[in-house]
Amino acid sequence: MADGRDWRPRVDADVRIAIDGFNLAMPHGTGVATYGRALGDAITGLGARLDGVFGIPVGANPDLREILFYEAMGRGIPDDPGLPAVRAVRQWFARYRRAKVFDVPTRGLIVQDMLERRLPQFDRIMSSARLFERADRYFVRTGRFLTIRVANPPDIMHWTYPVPIRMLGTRNVYTLHDLVPLKLPYATLDRKRLYYRMIQAIVRDADHVCTVSESSRGDVIAQFGIAGDRITNTYQSVSTTQPRDDRLGDITAVFGLKPKGYFLYYGAIEPKKNVGRLIEAYLGSQVDTPLVLVGARAWQADEDLRLLTSGMAGARTAFGTRVANQVLQLRYVPRGLLLRLIANAKGVVFPSLYEGFGLPVLEAMQLGTPVITSDRGSLPEVAGEAALMVDPYDVGALTAAIQALDTDDALARRLVAAGTVQAGRFSTERYRARLGAMYDAILAKRPAMPAEAA
Repeated sequence: MADGRDWRPRVDADVRIAIDGFNLAMPHGTGVATYGRALGDAITGLGARLDGVFGIPVGANPDLREILFYEAMGRGIPDDPGLPAVRAVRQWFARYRRAKVFDVPTRGLIVQDMLERRLPQFDRIMSSARLFERADRYFVRTGRFLTIRVANPPDIMHWTYPVPIRMLGTRNVYTLHDLVPLKLPYATLDRKRLYYRMIQAIVRDADHVCTVSESSRGDVIAQFGIAGDRITNTYQSVSTTQPRDDRLGDITAVFGLKPKGYFLYYGAIEPKKNVGRLIEAYLGSQVDTPLVLVGARAWQADEDLRLLTSGMAGARTAFGTRVANQVLQLRYVPRGLLLRLIANAKGVVFPSLYEGFGLPVLEAMQLGTPVITSDRGSLPEVAGEAALMVDPYDVGALTAAIQALDTDDALARRLVAAGTVQAGRFSTERYRARLGAMYDAILAKRPAMPAEAA
């Protein structure tokens, strides 16, 4: 596989590649939003033109579309207006209407400073009102993908997430980050039968499937039997460029934290992230270094955070007031400030039960911060020999790793040095090369035959 050092893709400015904005449109973003931004930047870095397909209601008036689009990007997609009964009738009639996709003019009339780090540089933006919700309802009802038509379709439509949509007249590529709903069915709220049928349809009908690790690629091949030449692991890359305004990153002034004086976990608070065992291991380690948890609360968050209730409510537990003094919880931190928290941490602790890639591990290594992570899924691929690896189900092993990193400065220096080398394997240049090789192979094939739109 090309490594980006001596290979140049044939993708050029005559090629147009589109990505979806399913996660990019979320105000606080997700790991997949980070993936979408990096993917878009890589596509433009290859010299191709970049299109975006969103599900934002922008209306039929072209003079208002740009305004409504960026309003939703900044404030979130508005709720479907009207009474529940009215919405139900509207959705019923929508079953029989073709999904309309509108071009969003980009006339430069909107002040976009607040959004500059969230969106790649699109050459063309298209949007269809509530596209992803509508596609989901259509798939539930019919078992088929919603088909959309656009004028002058791109050469490749790269869906950054498994969504039940396809675009006519192009090559449809889908990124399957992982199969966590099937590998850990008890750890997600996905509707398992529908999810299985959707992945099955993608594997059967997609022009190509993209994954972000050898672990995920192997899972898809083993579970669904896809031919090896129809699925490519491109890995991922990510930018950890520091914000221009250093005052934004003054963690001592903002949080009262000392540089290299705290452990950090960041990510969703949900079962697969293993936060409950992390808290148990940290409290059991008896280290004086504080723990900072950054992440929105998701399903079963209260169960994961049960040992912290004394700090929040003042109740007495086995850990007493120590919880309140040493564990800082933050539900959301802007990207620039989060990067400062990562760079200034004594260590990033990310003991996830399963990951398709594990961006926090790569980000920490890029920023020169030691990592403790788990030995499951793709995480050994990403971390290599540059992290303390533990069994994520073994609280004692996680406790020992926290204690070791807290007291052994020589160990921390070795991990930082190894992490810098390991992170280089996921550089922007190498990611572009792997992505360009995949696109070249896809472009060399004829697109699938068009079918009648739903």
